[in-house]
Amino acid sequence: MKFFVLLNVALLYISTFTVLATDIKISDVISKEEFALYKDVGEFIDRSPKVTIIVQPELSDINEYGKGVVKSLTGTDCDRDGKMDDNATCNAVYVKLWLKYKR
Repeated sequence: MKFFVLLNVALLYISTFTVLATDIKISDVISKEEFALYKDVGEFIDRSPKVTIIVQPELSDINEYGKGVVKSLTGTDCDRDGKMDDNATCNAVYVKLWLKYKR
C-alpha cells in the first residue's frame, strides 16, 4: 500500500509539468473553496465535467451494428478547456491546484 501511495505521488509530481507548461489558469476556474471540497484526486476526477467525442468505429463495431454505427467516448475535462483529458493531465491539474492552495 505504501508503495502505491509513493508511486502515485511521484506520478502526480511528474505529470504536473504538463499543466504548468500550458497557459491555462485553472485556479481562475476552480476556487480554493471548491478545491477544498475534493477529498482526493479520484474525487476531483470523478466530479470534473464530462466531455463526449465521436471516434472512428472499429471494424468489429461495424460488423456488429452495421455501416451507420456511430461510436463515442466520454471522458473527463479536468482542466475545464472543453477537451477530454487523460489521467496524467488530470493528476497534473490536481497537483497544480494542491500546490497553489497549499492544501
